[in-house]
Order: sequence, then structure tokens, then C-alpha cells
Amino acid sequence: MSTERIVADEGAKLDFSADMSYGDYLHLDAVLGAQHPLSPAHDEMLFIIQHQTSELWMKLMLHELSAAVACIARDELGSAFKMLARVSRIMEQLVHAWDVLATMTPPEYSAIRPYLSSSSGFQSWQYRCIEFMLGNKNAAMLKPHAHHPEVLARVDAAFRAPSLYEEALRLLARRGLAVPASHLERDWTQPYVASDAVEAAWLVAYRAPQTHWEVYQLGEELTDLEDSFRLWRFRHVTTVERIIGFKRGTGGTSGVGYLRKMLDVVLFPEIWKLRTDL
Repeated sequence: MSTERIVADEGAKLDFSADMSYGDYLHLDAVLGAQHPLSPAHDEMLFIIQHQTSELWMKLMLHELSAAVACIARDELGSAFKMLARVSRIMEQLVHAWDVLATMTPPEYSAIRPYLSSSSGFQSWQYRCIEFMLGNKNAAMLKPHAHHPEVLARVDAAFRAPSLYEEALRLLARRGLAVPASHLERDWTQPYVASDAVEAAWLVAYRAPQTHWEVYQLGEELTDLEDSFRLWRFRHVTTVERIIGFKRGTGGTSGVGYLRKMLDVVLFPEIWKLRTDL
């Protein structure tokens, strides 16, 4: 049987002159028309699509993180767990995306680098919002967005809001665990400072998981998330080193040196420390 006959027998809709098609729904003309290489190099298309698809995944990540924070604030942990698990899986996608970019060799990248000017993933406002939502607050990171007021407002809102972890600590307090007041109401723009008292609160749940099941499960969802985030960061470092070595980044940082320093940032410190103290 011919493939034409198979399609005809299926009764598939083929005329979309008056109805919405797949491409219409996804606005594929806009999405697939958003790649504009500046160099004559074949490999620039890979570089552009790698970063554009990462930004799309980050858009979904922010969508899920924002909803998860709101659910935790409403004590709707079942929904929050599903969203946080999805964020962890998105990060896995982003980890594997580096495998594709790693097929770009140093000479291939060198051919397009002059055309990038000062543009860099360091300036990704969505990534910055993700870092702020995960608790890595740094006021200096607002400056790259000062020229774009609408974007700056979005990044600034994430900067000033309680992080995912801080909203989780508020939930622990509502569940009767002894989280110190200093970690429940404070200037959220300041970097998070680990607390032995906060670790003690988590330890109560981890020592009696059946009694504090939802808090215990929340701790493990946060662990999964940071585990995936660390892998994403590490794969970024190794891919950059593989392609440009220790050259400075286009955004002005030391490149690999800067990225390696970021590997040492711990987002949810008490959840990691309690594993030693259990």
C-alpha cells in the first residue's frame, strides 16, 4: 500500500486554508525566522540555535519555578513537587545541550567570535532571574540590563523577592519547625547566610520522615534541583574550556576562571550539610 493511500485512508486533515495549523499554533514563522548569522561561517547556526533553544527551556523553567514558589506559599506541596521535578528534568535537557555545542572546535568558534562583539550568555536576563529565584543574589548583576527598563524590572523583581529556598523555610515554620525569625523576614536582596538553626529544623524532618513527610520530600526535591543545576554549570565550564581554553569571555569575564568560581556557590547549604550530621 502506498503512503499516499495510507494517509487518505486515515482521513487526515490536509486543507488548512481556513483553520489553524501546527505551524500557526507554534508561530513557527517567527521561531524559525529568528536565526540571523552575522558571519559567513557554517557553524554559527549551531551557536545561535544552541543559545536560542536554551533560552526557550529557561522560559519554561521560570514558568515552573514561579508557580512552584506560589504553590509552596499556599501549602500546595503536591503541585509544587511536580513543578520542581519538571525543572530538574529541564536542567537535564540543558546539560545534554552542551554535548551538541561541544562538537564545535576551537577553529570553528574562532571564525565566529569576532562577530559576537560583547554579547555573552553572561547577559542572559532569564538565567539571571533563575539564579535570583534560586537564591544567588548579587546586585551587580542588575547592571547589564539597565539599558532595557522592561527587562530590568523583571530581573529586579526576582532580585527583591524571597527565593525558592526562603519560601520553603517559611513553609517549615508554618509546619511547626523552629526556623529562626532572621530567616523568615529579612532584606531578600542580601545573599543567603547559612544557619545551624535552619539545619536543625531540616534535621527534625529528616530524622522522622514519616512524621514530616512533605517537608522531607520538599528537601529531596530541592536536592534534586541543585544537583541538576550543578551538573548544568559543570558541563558549561568544560564545554567552554574545550572550545576556547582560558581566553577571556566575550562578556568581559575571565571565562573558565569565572565559571569555575560559580561552581562553588551552594544554593541550599543546610540541606547538603545535614547529610553529614544525620
